[in-house]
Amino acid sequence: MFAGLWARNVAFEFRSATLAKLPRPGALRHLHQSISKPTPSRSHSPFKLLNLCNAKRAFASRTSVSPRLPFDPRFFSANAGQAQAVAAELPVLSPPPVGWWLLGSAGLVFGVIVVGGITRLTESGLSITEWKPITGVIPPLSQAQWEEEFEKYKATPEFKLLNHSITLEEFKSIFFWEWGHRVLGRVIGISFVIPLVYFALRKRLTATLPKHLTAMAFLIGAQGALGWYMVKSGLEDSLLEIPGAVPRVSQYRLAAHLGTAFVLYAGMFGTGMAAIMDWRYATKGWWAGLKEGAARWKDILENPAVRRFSRGVKGLTALVFITALSGAFVAGLDAGLLYNEFPLMGGSLAPPAEELFNPAYAKSPDHSDLWWRNLFENPTTVQFDHRCLAITTYAATALMYASTFHPALRAVLPPLTKRMATSAFAMANIQVLLGISTLLYLVPIPLAAAHQAGSVMLLTTMLHLLVSLRRPGTAARVWRQALQRKTSA
Repeated sequence: MFAGLWARNVAFEFRSATLAKLPRPGALRHLHQSISKPTPSRSHSPFKLLNLCNAKRAFASRTSVSPRLPFDPRFFSANAGQAQAVAAELPVLSPPPVGWWLLGSAGLVFGVIVVGGITRLTESGLSITEWKPITGVIPPLSQAQWEEEFEKYKATPEFKLLNHSITLEEFKSIFFWEWGHRVLGRVIGISFVIPLVYFALRKRLTATLPKHLTAMAFLIGAQGALGWYMVKSGLEDSLLEIPGAVPRVSQYRLAAHLGTAFVLYAGMFGTGMAAIMDWRYATKGWWAGLKEGAARWKDILENPAVRRFSRGVKGLTALVFITALSGAFVAGLDAGLLYNEFPLMGGSLAPPAEELFNPAYAKSPDHSDLWWRNLFENPTTVQFDHRCLAITTYAATALMYASTFHPALRAVLPPLTKRMATSAFAMANIQVLLGISTLLYLVPIPLAAAHQAGSVMLLTTMLHLLVSLRRPGTAARVWRQALQRKTSA
C-alpha cells in the first residue's frame, strides 16, 4: 500500500514538473495523454518505475527547448536532417541592430562634420599645437596647465599675426572647440570598432560586410592622422616669411579631410539602410515601400525608364558630393567674404576674366599651371566655381524631381523612391536659401554652419534615394526564398 502511494506521488510530481516546462499546448496534450493512460495494476515494479522515469526525463529534455529565433534553421525544416541541410545552405543575414548601429555611427560623423565646420568658422582649429591621440583626451585641468598650453599657442603664426592680443579666457573658448572636435572623432572610433568586433565574433555580419566595415575602421584612424596633417599646415613658421600671408590650414588638406568624412558618412549611412531594408525584405517581403515588393522588385529595376532614372540619380549624387567638396575650398580660402551679392558678382554674372585667371597664382615659368591653380587657389575663382556647381546641382535636382511626374515613370517607381525624390528637391531648396543667406550676411557662424550641415542632409536624401533603387542583397534573397518554401510546404 505505502509502496503504491509512494510510486503514484513520484509520478505526479514528475508529471507536474514536466508540464510546467512544456512550451506549446499541443505538446502539453500529447504528454498528458501519454502519461495519463489507466494502468491495469496500481503496483509497479522498481524496474518499470525506473523505465517510466527515464522515459519522462527524455521526453522533457526534448520538449523543453529554447524559443525559436525568426531565422532559426529549424523554422524551415520538419526534421533534424533537413534542418542541418538548410543551415548549411543559408548565408548569414545581418539583423536590424547592425543597421541601427551603422546609422548611429553615421549620425556621429554628421555631428563631427558640423562641429568641424564651427571650429573652422571660429578660427579655433590651430589652438591645439600637438597631436596626442591618447593623452589629448584630457584637457588642461589646472591654471598651470592652461598657462602652459597658452604659451605653446603664443609660438604659432596665428597668434603672432592675428591673435596677439587674445586673453587666456578667449583662448579657452577656441581651445574647447578644437578639443571637442578631436574627442568626438575618438568617440566615433571607439563606438564603431567595439560593436564591429562584437558583431563579427557573433557572426552577425553578412558575408561582404566584414571587409567593408574593417576598411571603414581603418579610414577612421586615417582620418585622425589626416586631421593632424591638415592642422600642421597652419602651424608652419614659413607663413611668417610670406608678405600678407594669413595663417590658416591648407585648403587642399581641408578638402581631403572633409571629403574623407563625407565618404565615411556615405558608407555608414548607405550600408546601414541597406542592412535594414534587406532584413525587412527577408522577413516581410517588403521592398522600397512595397509590401508586395518580393514579387515586383526585379521587374521594376529592369524597366528601361527606371534604369535611366537610376543612372541619373547616381550622377546627381556624385554632383552633390563634388559641390559639397568645393565648399571646403571656399572655407579654406575665406572666399565667402568676396562678392557678397547674388546672383551677380560685381555687377555681372561673372567677374572679369583676368580676375578669374590671375597670372599671379601661376608658379610655373611658362604659366602652364595657370588654369588649375586659379581653380583651387584663387578665392574669386573658387567662389565662382562653387556658385556654378550649386546652381547646376539645384537645376539637376529639380529636373530629377520633375521626371518623377512623367506618367510612364511614376507608374513603376516604388513609393520610397518617389518620397525621397521629393525630399531631395525640398532639401535642395533649403540648401540654396542657406547658401545665399550665408553669402549676403557675410558668413555669420550660425548660417554658415547650417549651410554645411545642409550639404550633408542633401547628400543623405540622395543616398537614401539610391538605396531605394537597390536590389535586395544575396543573403536576403536566399532567406526570402527559404521562408516562402517553408510557408508553402
